[in-house]
Amino acid sequence: MSALTKAKGFKKSKAGTYLSIGTTAFGAISVVKQAKKARTENDTLKLIDAVVSAAAIATGVAILLRELKRIGDDDVLLG
Repeated sequence: MSALTKAKGFKKSKAGTYLSIGTTAFGAISVVKQAKKARTENDTLKLIDAVVSAAAIATGVAILLRELKRIGDDDVLLG
């Protein structure tokens, strides 16, 4: 099995999904900083950008959690 094939398989594994959730959630730190800065500067446009970014992160995490649940369901069915 080539390294590329292993990497593609990792992306769809439980560990890969957990890593994706962590990476996506890590992006939330910058969004929080962006929102705080926008509020202190009273910049409505930057605040809206931060809110939209936070919604995108929340949606991404929800999709990854659904994928994680699907992987867990598949494991039970295979076992």
